[in-house]
Amino acid sequence: MADVVLKKVQKSYGEAKVLRDIDLEVCDGEFMVFVGPSGCGKSTLLRTIAGLEDITGGELSIGGRVVNDVPPAERGIAKVFQSYALYPHMNLYDNMAFGLQLANVPKAEIDSAVQQAAKILHIDHLLQRKPKDLSGGQRQRVAIGRAIVRKPEVFLFDEPLSNLDAALRVKMRYEFAKLHEQLKTTMIYVTHDQVEAMTLADRIVVLSVGRIEQVGTPLELYEHPCNLFVAGFIGSPKMNFISAAFVEGSAHHTVVRLEAGEVVRCDVDGSAGRPGDRVTLGVRPEHFAVVPSGGAGDVTNVLRATVTFVESLGSTTHAYCAFPGVQEDLTVELDGRLRVKSGQVLALSVPADACYLFDAEGRAWRRHVSPERMLAA
Repeated sequence: MADVVLKKVQKSYGEAKVLRDIDLEVCDGEFMVFVGPSGCGKSTLLRTIAGLEDITGGELSIGGRVVNDVPPAERGIAKVFQSYALYPHMNLYDNMAFGLQLANVPKAEIDSAVQQAAKILHIDHLLQRKPKDLSGGQRQRVAIGRAIVRKPEVFLFDEPLSNLDAALRVKMRYEFAKLHEQLKTTMIYVTHDQVEAMTLADRIVVLSVGRIEQVGTPLELYEHPCNLFVAGFIGSPKMNFISAAFVEGSAHHTVVRLEAGEVVRCDVDGSAGRPGDRVTLGVRPEHFAVVPSGGAGDVTNVLRATVTFVESLGSTTHAYCAFPGVQEDLTVELDGRLRVKSGQVLALSVPADACYLFDAEGRAWRRHVSPERMLAA
């Protein structure tokens, strides 16, 4: 096992800068996930670690050894690509053994490594089959097994589940988590799917246009996003953003007024705010609650929105509502047993400790999260 350290790593293609001063430490044995929208640089960053891309500037080390100029085969890494890249004319055993055979590893050692990897991945009964006889999930296991037999210090995964259907992706997420727990090897995993990132990672790196926006545990990013970008990317459905104006605040609370006139109290440090400052209120869909008819006498932290569309998902219902100051419809996640319909006006309450505030530059203000909410999360 080994740590991976990047210091001011840059990557450019001519004048186009793809990675900008990446500073990051992946700890020994950690499961780190790179996440971000298409074009953010996450796959390029993984390829620089693998040695498939030369870095333009900075320093990259693996296991304490600087590897800027070290060939990929000598870096102690194994990479699993988005495509399985299996040899169709070989059975699974030979697909997994081929790299070791090329390296002239003794036959007995190859057999032991292949059998052990196959057992870990639950494909030991399939070793004589060819790739065409396997499901997508089984082929992915073979690709992972080919990496395991090399006994690398670091595993690199580049969107390995993107070719699978939704149900199989859920199952394979579970398999990846078990694999990491069993091997205890450093793993770096790239995905555009924030659900994969939240469920798999020890820590997540959120990237945007070649820069690291924030690094933290899944719960840290969910509860304390550093800016609007991270807040909008982490969480599904994504956070609602509502235009507001600062009214008054202290180190422990802030009061803002929305465009429609509603007053919202937030458990956020507002000591730096000034009356009239433009801010953005963030509310996650799951933090809204419908106020019963006749129960909205206190207008603080109650928003009235008109339902425009309803998605019934069984256990939950997503109501999309028209509301002033929101670029897109307000998304509200409700209990699936609650019946709402288009055109209905909902009185929605939101707890003060569930509110987020961002300044005009998109930077998050410090929140005070109750112990009860932390435990619930």
